[in-house]
Amino acid sequence: MSRKNYGAKPLSYPQPVWIIATYDENGVPDAMNAAWGGISESDEISVCLSANHKTCKNFALTGAFTIAMADAKHVAGCDYVGIASGNEVPDKFARAGFTATKSEFVNAPVINELAVSMECRVKSYDPESCILKGEIVNVSVDEDVLTNGKPDVSKVQPIAFDPFNGTYHVLGACVGKAWGAGKELM
Repeated sequence: MSRKNYGAKPLSYPQPVWIIATYDENGVPDAMNAAWGGISESDEISVCLSANHKTCKNFALTGAFTIAMADAKHVAGCDYVGIASGNEVPDKFARAGFTATKSEFVNAPVINELAVSMECRVKSYDPESCILKGEIVNVSVDEDVLTNGKPDVSKVQPIAFDPFNGTYHVLGACVGKAWGAGKELM
């Protein structure tokens, strides 16, 4: 077998495409695209964000943020909030085609167009390591993407980032049952 080495780089599949939303000091929603993150405890999420983002300034003021899962239907808007800076484009949230409803649980906007949102309180942020840790206070899901009362991945159509090729891919095909597919090997 032959393998190609890429060196020490943040290359992994899948990388979530998360849209982090915050309010600024005037209550105006802002959003950014982040792919370097993951669930770090049962009620904690960790994301790598450099301190120069407007989002970091915002959550320092409000103590809260939401993370929406980007989806195939809104890929252009989700990508846009990752390439436009809220420090330079004050209406980038609206330009992305997003509208917001204030979370019932934290002082942060829920993006109406994206079906799945984690509503979080800031636990800590270290500008040196760029690690934001948030307490997941609530997960809200648009009822339009539920099947039998549960989120349906084929309706949500979440996307993942392919860091090897700089592309987005929709998730959805089921290949096995968790905590069951491996039982045939027992």
